[in-house]
Amino acid sequence: MPKNKTHSGASKRFKVTGTGKIRRLQAGRKSGAAFASAPTTGSRKKHRRNAGEVTVEAADTRRVKKLLGL
Repeated sequence: MPKNKTHSGASKRFKVTGTGKIRRLQAGRKSGAAFASAPTTGSRKKHRRNAGEVTVEAADTRRVKKLLGL
């Protein structure tokens, strides 16, 4: 039986933690700000809120795990 291939787009967007949770980048980062140190639009609060990673919702984990080959 052939091996499963990981979806290359999903492998760039998600990563799995040691406990098995799936992390993704916070949405809303691209528009309105090139860098957090030099905001073009939006408040500093918005840039802080959109920084970092968040856990993928439970409703989406099954679909993402299938794409990652888990």
